[in-house]
Amino acid sequence: MTTAPRRSATLTRAEVVELFSRLRELNPKPTTELEYRTPFELLVAVTLSAQATDVGVNKATRRLFPVANTPAAILALGEDGLKKYISTIGLFNAKAKNVIATCRILIDEHGREVPRSRDALEALPGVGRKTANVVLNTAFGEPTIAVDTHIFRVANRTGLAPGKDVRAVEDRLLKVVPAEFMQDAHHWLILHGRYVCKARKPDCPQCVIRDICRFKEKTAA
Repeated sequence: MTTAPRRSATLTRAEVVELFSRLRELNPKPTTELEYRTPFELLVAVTLSAQATDVGVNKATRRLFPVANTPAAILALGEDGLKKYISTIGLFNAKAKNVIATCRILIDEHGREVPRSRDALEALPGVGRKTANVVLNTAFGEPTIAVDTHIFRVANRTGLAPGKDVRAVEDRLLKVVPAEFMQDAHHWLILHGRYVCKARKPDCPQCVIRDICRFKEKTAA
């Protein structure tokens, strides 16, 4: 009696290509679920989204952006004025302070435009590596991957890019994701983690990559 060869803990290159091919077939043109029209609106929305849901952020920005959607307009609101629009979002006091400070820097140092360099973005108040990666990828088309809790979970569970922390996962993803998928990989992985490979109960029976995935605790129908 022969036994099937034991699979490695990480996906092979062929399996990585197959994984992203299937996700692309399911969703050919993925994008963020945050609502925005300009790089500045995206920067504000992503800043507000820390420890908050995209749904909650969109509810707030639907009220905010028609009134103020430029650095000068939001700066004119002031912290207290901005808080009135974002008070439904967690940590809104700190976020209002950061957004106002960011607007001032954009006006004083960047000609009222969102900078396209990582260093300049990460120098803005409340903007870390993840936020910078989202802006660079979604607003400017850079091949970056912003590792949030969803991507961290999917990368580790599937064996796509295991890592002990978000930076380790990001670095590994940048190595293993083929160039043809790099631009959209960020969105595919987030959406897969948000709606299929969920934290508490992943929907393995409906997962299009379940036969490739290395997760040992797959759920049954």
